[in-house]
Parts: sequence; C-alpha cells; structure tokens
Amino acid sequence: MTIKELIAPEAITLTNEEIRRYSRHLIMPEVGMEGQKKLKAASVLLIGAGGLGSPLAMYLAAAGIGRIGLVDYDVVSYSNLQRQVIHGTSSVGRPKLESARERINDINPFVQIDTYGEPLTSENALVIMEPYDVIIDGTDNFPTRYLTNDACVLLGKPNVYGSIFRFEGQASVFYAEEGPCYRCLFPEPPPPGLVPSCAEGGVLGVLPGTIGAIQATEAIKLILGTGISLIGRLLLYDALNMEFDEVRLRKNPECPVCGPEPTVTELIDYEQFCGVPAHDHSLYTAGMDGAELARVPQMSPSELNERLNAGEKLFILDVREPHEWAISNLSHLGAVLIPKNRVLEHMGELDTAQEIVVQCRTGGRSAEIVNLLQQHGYKKLHNLDGGINRWAREVDPSIPIY
Repeated sequence: MTIKELIAPEAITLTNEEIRRYSRHLIMPEVGMEGQKKLKAASVLLIGAGGLGSPLAMYLAAAGIGRIGLVDYDVVSYSNLQRQVIHGTSSVGRPKLESARERINDINPFVQIDTYGEPLTSENALVIMEPYDVIIDGTDNFPTRYLTNDACVLLGKPNVYGSIFRFEGQASVFYAEEGPCYRCLFPEPPPPGLVPSCAEGGVLGVLPGTIGAIQATEAIKLILGTGISLIGRLLLYDALNMEFDEVRLRKNPECPVCGPEPTVTELIDYEQFCGVPAHDHSLYTAGMDGAELARVPQMSPSELNERLNAGEKLFILDVREPHEWAISNLSHLGAVLIPKNRVLEHMGELDTAQEIVVQCRTGGRSAEIVNLLQQHGYKKLHNLDGGINRWAREVDPSIPIY
C-alpha cells in the first residue's frame, strides 16, 4: 500500500469557514477540494517540538492537517528562542507541548492536537506511531533517529527526515515500501563523540525554518499524492554559501532492517547501539562509555568556590573554543583556555603535581579531557560538574548562561 492509498477523504467535509481558510489551496488544481479533504483526513506525528518541530507544526496546522501528534518532554528555555519560533519569551519554563499546543490552536482551531509528554523509547514508539499516516523526524540525536527509522519500517510508514547543524541541513523521505530507509544510508551510527550536537556546535537560527519547511512540504506532497518526493534522494543545504545539492540513494539489499533478510525485526536498545544517550542528561559525555565515566572525578561549582575562597591553589583549565570564552569565562579566577582539540599538544604545560579542575560549557567535553589526561598519568584531576553554566546558576549569576 502506498502513501497515496493511505488517506481516504470520502467521509470528510469542509465547513464554509474552512473553505474560506483554505481558499488559496482550493483554487490550485493540484490540491482543490479533494486534496484539502485528504489533508484534513490525514494524521502526522512530529518527533520533537523544537527547532524543526516548530515550523513543521505551524505550517502543517496552517495547511489543514486534521490530526497532529507531538512527542516532546522538554521545557522552553531562553536558548531555544533563537530558532524554536513556535515558543515565545512568555513560555520560558513551560513544557514545550503546552506552548506548542496554544500556538497551533491559535493558528488553526480545526486541528486535533495529540501530545505525548515523554521520551520516545523502544517500549512506546510503536504504540505512539501506529495511529499516524506520516512520521516526521525532528530529533537531534542518533538513538532516537535510528529508533524512529526502525519503527517506521516495522510499521510500514513514511519517515520524513531532517537534520541541522551550524549552517548545514539535510532532508529526505525514508519509506521502505517505496525506497531506502535511513539505515540503507547509514547502517551504523558514527563513533561516539565524532559528531558534536547543536548544543556544542551551534545552529543558525533560521536553518531549522528552511529544513522544517522542506519537511512539511514533503509530508503534504505525500498526503496529496502529487509531485516528486524525496524518496531515494538526500537533499543537502548549505546556508552559508546558499547552495543546494542532491545525492541519489538506493535501497541496500543488505540493510539489517528493510532488506530481504532483516536481522532487526524488533526495536532494540538504541542508546547502546549508538553509544550515546538519547535524552538529556546532566553530563553528556558522547565519547565515553560507562566505565570511563565512572573514573572521572566530579567537583561541583559550590565545592570549587569554597576551596578557592579558602585560599587553595587550584588550576582551572577551560577546554572550550575561543568564541565561547568570549561569552563567559573564569579568567578572574585564573582560568586558562586550551581548546579541547589542542590539549594534547599543550599537555607539557600542565603540572602533574598541581590539582587541576577542567571545565567547559556543561561538563561533557571537560569530562572527556579528564579521561584523556588520566590516560597520560595525570592524577590530581576534577571535572567541573555542569560546567560554567552551572557555575553561573549556582555561584555567580553575573556570568551569562548560553
């Protein structure tokens, strides 16, 4: 069964108010009354109500998708507002699902909104996804990305994919019924720590708007059964140079999930598979396993502050990038900046006899450096738990949080 056969609009009617609302669709022969009824009959599940989920939810609601599901368990923070345009300043601290629901209702009260305020896991993914016609991946981590793909393959549903990082974005439609799935392109996840998250590397604020709008377009085309979709194509977008490129994709006959002899026939432990956590943790250590993490001694900001106030001589090593140091730093406490990728070449400048506290933004990169220095014989080491952002929250509120 193709996506064109999934949407049955025969029993759907449009009110006079809806006809006025969707008039610019109705006068397009590619949409018309029949197409608009298909949109109203359709159901779409959005995994994430953040950067990609924001434009997706708003444009799909405005287009008249009858039922929209949102999966998210996070709350709105100030750092979200630069790109997650469905949320506003007044929503900071509120659950994203509450904020998104209010905005969608304001855009289009004719849309049914389902909310799932929980992480998507192997235990609940099939149950949550099953009622929806189209699944849209707006995630920002590999475990949930592989989980979404595998669940879509098992359920026979199209997976509208998008990803963003700094100035670059990707989009495709992975639909095993008609083309390749995500695992056909990426059979294995990248090594832990190789690909930084948006929280570490940043993202241009308008980029998720571009990629999210492309994903919304693809979902609408699938529902209408019109146009040429991104099935079998990976669209690459470079915002810095304003360039689009395209890579043709083929179904992998040895794909472990959608191939003729699949080895993945049920959902697995995706955090173990990818070697990274799928959901937020107080310490994100993408390049470390559990045993390595257990060997990293932690020091809280309050403990560091107490020891410095007591006159103890502690060396603070900041392993962030220079542009991050310009935002906030502990130079007034003697902190020294050596970016993470240059620590090895400057290791000889570090005194093995001195107690060293390593810090970064939130404690992940610094934990990796503590582990690295331990392997080279350094013993008097501590990781600043929560990084400079936690220091700003608990010790010195004059320091900006980013």
